[in-house]
Amino acid sequence: MTDDEQDADPHGGHHAPHREEFSHDPVGHADARAGMSVGGLIEEYGHAGIGANALDEAVDVYAEMLGDDDVTNFFGLAGAMVPAGMRRVVADLIRDGHVDALVTTGANLTHDAIEAIGGKHHHGREHAEDRTLREHDETLRDEEVDRIYNVYLPQEHFALFEDHLRSEVFPVLEEECEARSASGESSGGNRETATVSIARFTEELGRANSEVNEQEGIEEGPGIAAAAYENDVPIHCPAVQDSVLGLQAWMYNQTSDFSLDALADMSDLNDLAFHAEKAGAMVVGGGVPKNYVLQTMLVAPKSYDYAVQLTMDPPQTGGLSGATLEEARSWGKLEKAARNVSVYADATITLPLVVAGARDRIE
Repeated sequence: MTDDEQDADPHGGHHAPHREEFSHDPVGHADARAGMSVGGLIEEYGHAGIGANALDEAVDVYAEMLGDDDVTNFFGLAGAMVPAGMRRVVADLIRDGHVDALVTTGANLTHDAIEAIGGKHHHGREHAEDRTLREHDETLRDEEVDRIYNVYLPQEHFALFEDHLRSEVFPVLEEECEARSASGESSGGNRETATVSIARFTEELGRANSEVNEQEGIEEGPGIAAAAYENDVPIHCPAVQDSVLGLQAWMYNQTSDFSLDALADMSDLNDLAFHAEKAGAMVVGGGVPKNYVLQTMLVAPKSYDYAVQLTMDPPQTGGLSGATLEEARSWGKLEKAARNVSVYADATITLPLVVAGARDRIE
């Protein structure tokens, strides 16, 4: 009897072949109805496939990260997340003890500070309607308004930000640099080389944001850097030079003894990774924050036990921003048995869903 005859169904069909990969787990159809909680909706996502299923899995992994007190949580934040309105989500995670170290961009810290001291971002549009996009942006330039896709920011807020740094932040750090120079702590005792770490810079920014926000009675909350300062959470900003915050630091450096040490932060962050019993990474976007978070495990005895990535960057270019977390496993940044998931969608949509869903499952 041939194999075909053995598999033949007496009713004219064929028996299903032996399957090692396949198991009986049919895709369900998500239910979406009025009055559902975020947690309930995400559970429905879990019955579905493709991106919906990935989002449910991301919630599950993140909930496990946040619910285990033995996990040290690293948070990477890239992209225009503060201008887009995600500031409170991140600040609340810090305040609730769910972030042990934050790695972000100078741009996010700039916009965070602007909101803390009274500036606001505004709804705009990314299209020009009755004119070309170039004409649209030329008009915004004439009106001194900066555009971040469909978000507008009046340029006078940057002048407010500069005054904030020069009156509340830089003088304190300059005094520290002068004191270190006088005590010979700087390289070779040279007064010009006295520095503070970038993390010390962001700490002082958080203090100033917090105090000015309270003193001025600003309606909007003090934000991310303030939450980190108030809860002793370090903020690392390894590419601070690539921002208005970095430009302001450079300009102040031209006429003062204040300067930043780009390498000083690495010891504290790597020590945190080195001594972590278990470690988890939440990576929003790509770029420097993503790599800075993941590379800490290259000098640690262990690797990340958990990792969630929220991104829109494809892996095919070979760049780090789009690199998969599976690829990170090959470098030893993730444990072989690590739980990890990537969600490919706009992080301004997915981050609040993942955070709310994870909080719901923890509670």
